Amino acid sequence: MDERVAKALETDRTIDITTTGRTSGSARRKEIWFHNLDGRLYITGTPGPRDWYANMIANPGFTFHLKGSVQADIPATARPITDAAERRPAFELIHAKLDGERDIDDWMARSPLVEVELDADNAQVS
Repeated sequence: MDERVAKALETDRTIDITTTGRTSGSARRKEIWFHNLDGRLYITGTPGPRDWYANMIANPGFTFHLKGSVQADIPATARPITDAAERRPAFELIHAKLDGERDIDDWMARSPLVEVELDADNAQVS
């Protein structure tokens, strides 16, 4: 993995993702935060339905766009995490990294959560 990409994955938070629309098949780009938890990457959102999440369920392949300390487009695969026993530890770590003022039980029950697997060997770094 490119050293600049590795560092950005440790320090950056805001990215764009490009998913494939579940009904349209069109590319959909959205700004979002990611979380690096001990080297594992996650994307979540506020409670409620999210189009990006529905798109990832229908089409798990997407592009992870670093846009902070380095510019890179990285092919990725989303793995939705729906099992409560797997969700809770991730949400607790994310909650601790953020302000800790969310209702964690509501957040865990109603928010999307995906683990991201990057294909860093095929990243386009600029």
